[in-house]
Amino acid sequence: SMMQTTRTALLASVVAVCLTGCIGLGGKTPPFLLTLDADAAPTSGEARTAAEAATLTILIPTAPQKLRTTRIPVQQDDSSVTYVKDAQWVEAPQRLFQRLVSETVAARTARVVLDEGQYLTAPGEQLAGQLMEFGIDARSNEAVVVYQAMLVSAGGKTVTQRRFEVREPLADKIEAKPAGEALARAANKVAVDVAAWLGG
Repeated sequence: SMMQTTRTALLASVVAVCLTGCIGLGGKTPPFLLTLDADAAPTSGEARTAAEAATLTILIPTAPQKLRTTRIPVQQDDSSVTYVKDAQWVEAPQRLFQRLVSETVAARTARVVLDEGQYLTAPGEQLAGQLMEFGIDARSNEAVVVYQAMLVSAGGKTVTQRRFEVREPLADKIEAKPAGEALARAANKVAVDVAAWLGG
């Protein structure tokens, strides 16, 4: 099923995979590849049927230039951004976040959730938006996730916007594994808030 395929596509937990030079990614290989996993996931084998109006297509959010990379940005001050040393996502963070939200909404609501590449007929409601922040704020030593969501009704007659923001403290200094884990916690909390909004 689509849900099982989506689930299989995710790796278990925020994974830090040690690479000992066996995988070449061009240039110096980072020691940590990070991904996101949903705390909540749909029950395996569960079947759902919905009319067009009850389906929800979750689109990959847009993102500013600093997030259009597999690296984790660190906001040093108002005007300067660096990146977490030796860390990168397995794919673009917008795509990872879209999958996380899809998994969480499917698990926590009764909606039939579609990926933008999956719908064969009308997509029903559509959740679009912008992933405005997905990185580390060095000034407060926190992981920050900010998602500006836009829910478009089936047929496009109404648009509802809502901003979601979660900050998670970093217990350690800014390094690959704790940064990835803190971002995963923050992203999961945003996904739960989005699910509560959509399910309400």
